[in-house]
Amino acid sequence: MINDSQKSLFEERYRVVAVESDRLTVRGITSGTVLTIVNPQPESPLTEEEYPPGKLIALSDPTNAPIN
Repeated sequence: MINDSQKSLFEERYRVVAVESDRLTVRGITSGTVLTIVNPQPESPLTEEEYPPGKLIALSDPTNAPIN
């Protein structure tokens, strides 16, 4: 069950603040909330080419992903 704070987390858009190979730091456009997202696939490092600082992104809810 998703509560209101989780729901709003996936409804907000975020601006990339910093990128490292193992983590992405973003800030919510509306809320100003800063999130650090850890890369779940360390063999595929995150890059500034993929996530340039200032880029707008949206988060997706992994619980809504299709089951294999």
